[in-house]
This record gives sequence, C-alpha cells and structure tokens, in this order.
Amino acid sequence: EINDSEGHPSSSHQTLKGTSKWAMSLENLLEDPEGVKRFREFLKKEFSEENVLFWLACEEFKKTQGKKQMQEKAKEIYMTFLSSKASSQVNVEGQSRLNETILETPHPLMFQKLQEQIFNLMKYDSYSRFLKSDVFLNHKKSEEQEENSPEAQTAAKRASRIYNT
Repeated sequence: EINDSEGHPSSSHQTLKGTSKWAMSLENLLEDPEGVKRFREFLKKEFSEENVLFWLACEEFKKTQGKKQMQEKAKEIYMTFLSSKASSQVNVEGQSRLNETILETPHPLMFQKLQEQIFNLMKYDSYSRFLKSDVFLNHKKSEEQEENSPEAQTAAKRASRIYNT
C-alpha cells in the first residue's frame, strides 16, 4: 500500500482543491480562505462585496460567546450592513429587516434568515458570473500551470517517465 506524505492511503483520485473545488459549489468556495479572497476581489469589481462581508460577519457572529460580545457584534453587523445609514448596506427584503430593539437580546441565529437571503443572492447571481470571470479563470490557469510544473510532479511520475522512455 502506498501512503501520501500524511500517511493516508494514496489513491489515483486526488481530492479536489482550489478552483476545482470552488467550481463545485458556493459552499466550497466560502470554506476556502483563498476562494473567499478571490470572490471578494470579484465582488468588489461588481460593487457588491458587502454581500460576502455580511455573510462572513454572520458566520463569525454564530460563534460569538457571551451576551456582551454578542450585543456588540450584533450592533456592529446592524450598523455596518442593515441600518438605513449602513456604510455597506446589503439588499435584503424590507419585511425581513431587523428592528434595532432586537439587538438588546441577541441570539446566535438572529441573522440567519437575512444571511440565507444574501447567500441565495450570491449563489444564483454573483457566483455563476464569478466562475466565468477573469479573476477565477486566471487563478485556475495559474493553478494548472503549477500542477504541471516539474516540481509538482511526483516521484512516481518521474520514475515512470524515466523507465518508459
């Protein structure tokens, strides 16, 4: 049995990484810090970076411990993304906007519905354009060039090349 560098059995199917994984789903893209970085770069050009920033802020908010920290973070999210005076206002349906009084008694899922709206907006709108964008395609191209570089070739590939010439 052949094992990879971490001692796991190696298989001919490499686990998907980078752009291949991002192209599978928006969820995969958002789980990868490099994917988020590239998606933000793209959204900035489309003047809609606030969507992914709001989504990330909500993810972070769910992990917040302690009522005081939750109140502070909830207020920050509200003031940044949801208030009528917000600097990076997200486009959510009117009736789902939060009332400022809810900020006094925050709970981890208080932004869930709004976060889902923004996620769906990104998934069915920006994400498909991102996959066709120069930002994505150029990153994919450079990834493929790295994979095909001599340094990236495994010893097994080199050996088979040497013995099969």
